[in-house]
Amino acid sequence: MDYHGNRENPVASLDDYRVFVAIVEQGNLTAAARYLHRSLQAVSRSLQALEGELGVGLIQRTTRRAQPTAAGLAFHARIRAALADIDLARSALAEHGARIDGTLRIGGSTQFSAPYLVPLVAAFMERYPDVAVELVVADQHVDLQREKLDATVRLGELAPSRLHARRLASLRMLTVGAPGYFARHGRPRIPSELSRHECIARRGGGTGQRWEYRRGGRRESVEVRGRFSADNAAACNAAAVAGLGIAVAALWQVRPLLDQGRLETVLDDWQLPGLPLHVVWPPGKQLPARTRAFIDFAAARWAAEPPG
Repeated sequence: MDYHGNRENPVASLDDYRVFVAIVEQGNLTAAARYLHRSLQAVSRSLQALEGELGVGLIQRTTRRAQPTAAGLAFHARIRAALADIDLARSALAEHGARIDGTLRIGGSTQFSAPYLVPLVAAFMERYPDVAVELVVADQHVDLQREKLDATVRLGELAPSRLHARRLASLRMLTVGAPGYFARHGRPRIPSELSRHECIARRGGGTGQRWEYRRGGRRESVEVRGRFSADNAAACNAAAVAGLGIAVAALWQVRPLLDQGRLETVLDDWQLPGLPLHVVWPPGKQLPARTRAFIDFAAARWAAEPPG
């Protein structure tokens, strides 16, 4: 197919964008058609219209799968957030002047909820005194519909799913280690020197991991190794305090350890990719006024002052 576009290509509609998101998240065109209650031909036409207008291939078709291209993956991340904002705006218009009350069930992670989510909820409840909040705290991502959650706050990149999402902030990441470790092994001055250090990786297995750094227009990718790894950020931070190596950590997690002098930062003039912070909520045509109000409140508060 020619993706350079021509006058014969139909103009893509907002529904065509929704079809593309469904294809990525459902895995193939047939599943997307079933999810959207449309014919396979209609879904295929929507995808063709969108690719024709954009002039780029978004999906690689096979007999069983519809695999997003690199451009398609990047576009999906942006367009899903844009569609979520459109749905919020429609809900706001439909419920303009509606009373904001009732019970709101919100989810959050164990480590993040107490220092950051609870103060946000407290400010929200002060703004809206007729709203009650039930906070559900869990280490693992829970099923929003099974747990009857109106929304949940999640850290990190989001996997493709049916959930709507709105990005709230990008949290600062740091390279840290214990003073004792640096006294014994020295401090890396540039990212490439990390390859000569014990580094603490957050992962489930394997022996290596890549850390990405940027300074101005210069980028550097370093494969780091170490004898200790964990699948939990708090455990990795504790390992760094114990002197087991250098770690990458979110500022909101290690600020107390930095203030106490138990950890120190290195490579301060190099920037790590930020940790995305999102609020997600179940798919639906219209949000209750209290849920929409909480999403807007969290976005405004944390955009002005991100956690940490």
